[in-house]
Amino acid sequence: MLLTPRTTASRPKVLRTPRVAAALIAAAASTALLAAGAPSPATPLGIGDRLFPHLGNPGYDVESYDIAFTYSGDNRKPLDAITKIYARATDNLDRVNLDFAHGTVRSVELNGERARFESSGEDLVVTPSASVGRGDRILITVRHTSDPVPAKDSEGGWLRTADGLAMANQADAAHRVFPCNDHPADKAQFTFRITAPKELTAVANGVPAGSTRNGGSTTWAYRSHHPMATELAQVSIGRSTVVHREGPHGLPLRDVVPTKDRKLLERWLKKTPGQIGWMEQKVGQYPFEVYGILVAQAKTGFELETQTLSLFEREIFTRPEYPEWYVDAVMVHELAHQWFGDSVSPRSWSDLWLNEGHATWYEALFAEEKSDRPLVDRMRNAYRQSDRWRAAGGPPARPKAPAPGQKISLFRPVVYDGSALVLYALRQEIGHAAFDRLERRWVRMYRDGNAETADFVRLASQVSGRDLGGFFDSWLYAEKTPPMPGHPDWSSGK
Repeated sequence: MLLTPRTTASRPKVLRTPRVAAALIAAAASTALLAAGAPSPATPLGIGDRLFPHLGNPGYDVESYDIAFTYSGDNRKPLDAITKIYARATDNLDRVNLDFAHGTVRSVELNGERARFESSGEDLVVTPSASVGRGDRILITVRHTSDPVPAKDSEGGWLRTADGLAMANQADAAHRVFPCNDHPADKAQFTFRITAPKELTAVANGVPAGSTRNGGSTTWAYRSHHPMATELAQVSIGRSTVVHREGPHGLPLRDVVPTKDRKLLERWLKKTPGQIGWMEQKVGQYPFEVYGILVAQAKTGFELETQTLSLFEREIFTRPEYPEWYVDAVMVHELAHQWFGDSVSPRSWSDLWLNEGHATWYEALFAEEKSDRPLVDRMRNAYRQSDRWRAAGGPPARPKAPAPGQKISLFRPVVYDGSALVLYALRQEIGHAAFDRLERRWVRMYRDGNAETADFVRLASQVSGRDLGGFFDSWLYAEKTPPMPGHPDWSSGK
């Protein structure tokens, strides 16, 4: 995610990592309320994330979602929906908790049999007729509505546009759209099926899996080839045109733009192949099956790295006060997230600096190399402000919790330029060559999985050939910004 206007200087079977499943198993073992023999009252659960303690649910590992939406053409009315969740139990379960709020549940089935359900907090608690054993595969089918009109004092989920809908689920809003295990630690594959009036176009993450016309409506299907976090899901419905072109190595590119703006936006859309080529030179081949830009006719205040289809508000491409170099850099920011945050996803929300710090780093590096905006100037300015950012938002790897009812407030300057500053200090400390090797190895080693700060520290130490634990402790967790290697004259707060 990148906030606009900027707040910083100038944002079926699944491939899984064993550590993700292990983390969920550990959480399940410590949560007696979910295990077989638990007390009868339904209780909201979580996997204990420091910043979002009630997000996610222990006791099972989602392998895939199959989600069907039926859209009437009116973005003020709830959509009818069916969410199918294919999962494997990692503990013995009397109940299964899902994250879901802001919709009406009509029925729930578990493995084809009707199951009792009730809401508790923002959880949908499902009680099957028979307990689920550890290792069992389960299919949960929820028939529900999905309300695009936000509840009072809530953010995210469906984004109502001038001509339809899009999604903006970061950080904790996917469960306001569909039932899920709403934490990036439990990635899964996705299939979306969207039925909409025939004059509209529906697009989602991944690649097309067919479409059918039935009277006055069309059903579109899309399927991802790689696991994805719930916060990165994207469905767009509107009066759109899908623009196709080819990227490096024959990579399919498809942009989704308001039909009336097709020609207006071409000068920006045609930049993507070159930007992907530039990123591949830095960190290796693009990690997914397709990429594109979704231009939404809505004022969001941010851009968002939804997997394979990054969300941009229309204004960033049309407002004359945004210089071209800035828009280019923002495009690269969201593109870089496809490697950092999407392919390699955080294990907890405290690891957010790995997402935003890297995306900001490549945004700034692109601006330096392509638009003569010196990286050192930006980093020096960030260093001056770093102590203030840490005081306001916490150190990079231990950010303060978001303000109540304002989850987007988690995205403070310290996770953008404040975290890119950590990467600049690291490159100063270990040298350009070792830093470049680290970046490439990082996205290759953890592709399609999850990683945490300790993993990055360990890999950086291996690549550099020395223990960097003390270096990272001070740069990631200290209240005050450490001295900048190679720049003893830099000072913070002046």
